[in-house]
Parts: sequence; C-alpha cells; structure tokens
Amino acid sequence: MNEARVHDRAICHLGEGPLWHPERGELWWFDILGRTLHGPGRRWPLAELSSAMGWVDGRRVLLARRGALVLFDLETGEEGETVAPLCADDPSVRPNDGRADPWGGFWIGTMGIRLEEGRGAIWRWHGGELRRLVAGIAIPNAICFDAARGCAYWTDTPTGLVQRQPLGPEGWPEGEAEVFLDLRDAGFHPDGAVTDEAGNVWIAMWGAGRVCGFSLEGEAVGEYRVPARQSSCPAWGGANFSTLFVTSAAAGIPQEDIAEAPDQGRTFAVATDRRGAPEPRVRL
Repeated sequence: MNEARVHDRAICHLGEGPLWHPERGELWWFDILGRTLHGPGRRWPLAELSSAMGWVDGRRVLLARRGALVLFDLETGEEGETVAPLCADDPSVRPNDGRADPWGGFWIGTMGIRLEEGRGAIWRWHGGELRRLVAGIAIPNAICFDAARGCAYWTDTPTGLVQRQPLGPEGWPEGEAEVFLDLRDAGFHPDGAVTDEAGNVWIAMWGAGRVCGFSLEGEAVGEYRVPARQSSCPAWGGANFSTLFVTSAAAGIPQEDIAEAPDQGRTFAVATDRRGAPEPRVRL
C-alpha cells in the first residue's frame, strides 16, 4: 500500500477543490468553511464561501464562490470580473464540488448551506452560457470526465450512487445518465473524484479515509488511504502526474478524536504507480 504523507499542515474545516495548476506546477485548494484559498506558501482569504476552480492562464483561475463564477488572480489574491452569476438571488445556496471539462467548460455543483434535500443542482458554464444540468439533489459531488469515452461522472452523495452521463461533441449531456456505481452496500459516501489516464475513476470516500479506484466496468482497482477520516477530494499532480493529492475536513470531528489523530483536515500526497493528466484549461 502506498503511504500518504502530509503535503500541507494547515488544518481545513472543510478542505475541497484541489487543483494542480499545470503551468505553475503548484497545488491549490480550498477550505470552504474557513473561506480560504490555500497554495504554496500562500493563504488567500476569501470574502465568500468558495469551493472549486479551473485554470485560465498562468495566474488567473475561474473560481466558484457563493453567488457567482469569477476570475481570481493567484498572484495578488484579488477577485476580478464576474463571468456568470450563480444562484445570485439565493444566499442560502453555496457552491460545492466542481471541475473544468475537456471542452474548455466548467461544471459546478450547488447545494443548500444547511444540506437540505432537493436544494442542490449541477451546472455547466461553456461558451458564455451557464446551464443547469441536474436539479433536485442534495450534495453534488464526484464531478469528473473521460473525454475519450465522451462521458461525465457525478453523484448525489447521500444516495451512494455514482452516475455516468454521456456527452456530445461539445461536452453537453446527451441522453440519460445511468448508474455507474452502487456503493450503498459498501456503506461508502462518495465525495470528490478524478479520472486517471486509463479512464479509471478515483473517488474520495467521506468518512472512510480513503480514495477508491474503479475501472470503466465499475470494478475495484485499488485504494489509497489517508490518516484523516473525512477524505473529500483527490487531484493528480506532481512532475509526472503520478502523485494523488487528497484534501480532508476536520469539521464535525470531536476534539478528543482529533487529539488522537491530529492530521484530520490536512492535505495529503500519495506517490502512486498510476498517472493522471493535466487539468484542462477553462476557455473564456
């Protein structure tokens, strides 16, 4: 088993949205509840609850925050222009899991701040258009893509079901989503996910302290464990994209448990014998 090491010792209330910036060669990630964007030697405070981003160029990213998709400067920590409003008329909704897609678009899930069932949705921004793709869910997660097979994956975490959605030539959904994984009997709660170069899907299992891999046929192909119970989202990075970075969350864990396992909420790196791929650029 590959051993996880602590990549960064900052303890996140709710670590999420890790992104290895392929031009900068850096890992960035969010503490949603702490309203902070973490990077190499930097901690940018954020005015709003923010959760995910995709890179635009060497210093700008498209950042999902409560109320909008905005441009953000990684060098200055300053928010730029609003690219699109996102549930701007409903402050009781915040963004959650999200990822750039291989067609230059950006997918983002939204959810009720109090985790209300039915308040969640999944959106896609592409070519200047923001379109709601999925509605009536609770906690959108596991958004990732397989461009070679023209599909996206996503989950509503409380259901324990991971969906596979066929996509058309421009990356918009075509046809109905189908169940790719049924994790209910395993007792897993799927959170963030990413694919590797072979098309395997690697999913962080909330509450289980691990990232589990599944083949195109839905068969288990391996797992990587981290010393934090609430593993939240993986990302490939490093010099050859064979390092799996994993965020976690300390929120809700009793203090006595944290005293015994102090890495809760930290961000980890696992050296693997697999390879991911650079995250695609968001094309404005």
